[in-house]
Parts: sequence; C-alpha cells; structure tokens
Amino acid sequence: MSSEHAGKNRHNPLGQAVEYACVYDPGLLFPIPRGDTRAGLGLTASLPFTGCDVWNAWEVSWLEPGGKPRVARARLQLPVASPNLVESKSLKLYLNGFNQERFEHPDDVAAVIARDLSAAAGARVAVELVAPDAGDLPLQAPPGQCLDDIALVVREYQAAPELLLLDQRRGTVEESVHSHLLRSLCPVTGQPDWGTLAVSYAGPAIDHAALLGYIISFRQHQDYHEHCVERMFVDIHRLCTPDRLTIEARYLRRGGLDINPFRSSEADAAPAHGRWYRQ
Repeated sequence: MSSEHAGKNRHNPLGQAVEYACVYDPGLLFPIPRGDTRAGLGLTASLPFTGCDVWNAWEVSWLEPGGKPRVARARLQLPVASPNLVESKSLKLYLNGFNQERFEHPDDVAAVIARDLSAAAGARVAVELVAPDAGDLPLQAPPGQCLDDIALVVREYQAAPELLLLDQRRGTVEESVHSHLLRSLCPVTGQPDWGTLAVSYAGPAIDHAALLGYIISFRQHQDYHEHCVERMFVDIHRLCTPDRLTIEARYLRRGGLDINPFRSSEADAAPAHGRWYRQ
C-alpha cells in the first residue's frame, strides 16, 4: 500500500490518544484536502494566489550507522497547488518514527521525508535538513507598521469579513502592516494557534482599525492555519480589489512545528527567509 493511500485510510490523530511511533511508518501521515475549504470560499482550480506553506520541524533526529544520534531542523515547503495539506500531529508522529532508524547520510533522511510528504500532499514537497548551529534563521521584524496599539472596541471573535472597510481619506496606497494579535483555534481540538500576520498590498487604502478588528475576529475561529490565511486573502481581495496583495502568517511553534502560510497575487513572490520576532 502506498503512503498516500495508507494515510487516507487512517483516522485523523488530532484529538485522539495515540502512542508515539518507535519505527518509521509513512502511513502515519494524514492528508487533508485543500479543495473542501476552498470551495466554500468560492475558489476554483484557477486560484487567485500563488505561494507555499513553509514548515520548520525542530525535533528531527535519527541514528548514524554506529548508533550515535543526529539532530537537525527540517525546512519543509509545500506548494499551494498541492491537492492536500498534511495534518501537523500526524507529521510529528511520523517524524518521531525516525528516532531509532539508521541512515548513512543526512541527505538520505531528507530524501525519505520528501518522498513520503510528496505522496501525502499530492505534489512535490521540498525538504532541507539544517544543522543546529547553522544560524540560517535570523530574527526579523515583520514588514511594515504594527497595528496593535490602535484603540479599538472589539465585539466579534468569529471570522467577520463585514468588519473590513476602505479608508477613503487616504485614496490609493502601497503599504505593509502587521499584527501580533492573530489567534485561531484548531478545528478538531480547539487548542489555540498563535501567530503574527502581515498584509502587504497596493490599491485602495484599507482602514487600519477595521483591519485590526478583522484579524482579531479570528480569535475563536476554528480552522487550519493554511485555510485561515486563504480566507483572509479572499476577504481582503474582495474588499479592495488591490493591484497586488500578499498575506503571510508566521505561527508560533507547537509540538515542535511552526507553520508559515504565504499567499500572494504576485507569481514570483516568496517568503523572506528568517524568523519573525515572536518565533
């Protein structure tokens, strides 16, 4: 049985008591179709954005042939066009199965992970193993102005696109803004997922207070990280029909994984390599 089929035949491990795997098992990976949520947003096969989901897996370990452990961070990049995302707990369980497996070289580990994740996602997943002392993720400020000190009365804590407003006084602008107040909930367990959100666009000016209220409205919204960012892209794009729009979320690490969805109307846009301050 292929790893893709094995994953589809298993139950989602979220919200269930499961034993940590002690052996390598690609069948632990649990794919989740992107299309179901996208259809609810009115999206078709021709997506209004490009992008990727960048994952950092901080708890990757295996054994050398002589039995000595090695550790690394895995940088995973799932293309936005992949039919599936991979549920994060299943990925953690899968990666834990490498702990007692022996490999000749780190490249062999990366190749196996890339093969299995690509099968689960339905598209090529790029995998890079990074040594602990590489220092390749410098801390960075999110782009643009922080909105978090805007005085605001908040009453909505479920995703509320009707809160978004244009700022007619400012006309057409090109700007980047960010907020550290993003919180959404796991759709299965209800556990909170904390993050920083950045919006960069060119077009009719968005009212900053309204945008902050909209971001906060996800506080009790239950969905996967990737779906939240795509919902935001669609809502903001419908409001201001910008010439350019990029939305990026950097979620805090949970279970040894941080997930960073990036969506842009620019075909050649890519997320900056680094960590934002809260990560």
